[in-house]
Amino acid sequence: MRLGFSPMIPTIASFLLAALWGLSVFAGWGIAAFCGPGSPQCEQRLEAVAGVSGLFAVLAAVCTAAAWVIPAARRDQRVFTLYMGSACAAWIVAEGVLFLGGLLVG
Repeated sequence: MRLGFSPMIPTIASFLLAALWGLSVFAGWGIAAFCGPGSPQCEQRLEAVAGVSGLFAVLAAVCTAAAWVIPAARRDQRVFTLYMGSACAAWIVAEGVLFLGGLLVG
């Protein structure tokens, strides 16, 4: 089954979702979005949410790397699509957990 688009499109999407997640967790975007200034309890709760979200982010990063590193995935487009689809889905779940958790803790 050929999808008719470049494998770089889901790869770039994965990297953009990774950048959004990383900036939200490590650059303080999440704290700025969900916690007011001077709210240490909110920041601690958001860090816990980021830890749960991080599990899905790690899964997504592993799936993205596997799509490009494992020889079977490079040879068979179906396997590549499975890995990249799983990676993009895991990034979306990681972002969703971070967003919904941020709404609940804020």
